[in-house]
Amino acid sequence: MSNIQHPLQAFAYCPHCGSARFKEDGPRSKHCTECGFNFYLNPAAAVAALITNSNGELLLTKRAFEPKKGTLDLPGGFAEPGETMEEALKREIYEELGTDIINIGYFTSQPNRYPFGGLTVHTLDCFFTAQLPTDSKPKANDDVAAYTWIAAEKIDLQQIGLTSIREAVSKWIKQTTPPEAE
Repeated sequence: MSNIQHPLQAFAYCPHCGSARFKEDGPRSKHCTECGFNFYLNPAAAVAALITNSNGELLLTKRAFEPKKGTLDLPGGFAEPGETMEEALKREIYEELGTDIINIGYFTSQPNRYPFGGLTVHTLDCFFTAQLPTDSKPKANDDVAAYTWIAAEKIDLQQIGLTSIREAVSKWIKQTTPPEAE
């Protein structure tokens, strides 16, 4: 991962005036000493769904592309400008599984670092619980190579490629799995 650079390093010139006097002004900002423009690097908003079925199994997808191609994931993706997180979630699920979702509820959030295009994109991933409508027939589309339903106790967290997804699934397992009787 040494070839992955911080996104601020990609900006050598001020996007407002074009000056080369565009200098780092902290870990998430740059300042132009020519025109005074300040650029702040804020995390990109992303969503993912913890979709369960009537057996309590979790729907996990297999990533079709890098980063972490071939590893387990949750369906979801980046929010687009003007969308609420719920709208982004519904759109992403429809794009990736060809189905709607119901009974959406907020679950948790996790910061993440997502390697893309040679940069580290800082994201804030929001996780929601959801279910599929009874008559839905999901199919793998878009960024999803395949999907499967897995019981909480059978999920191998090491097969989940992205850190934030692994953390959210781990939290979900802890909340849905009853403690062992002693």
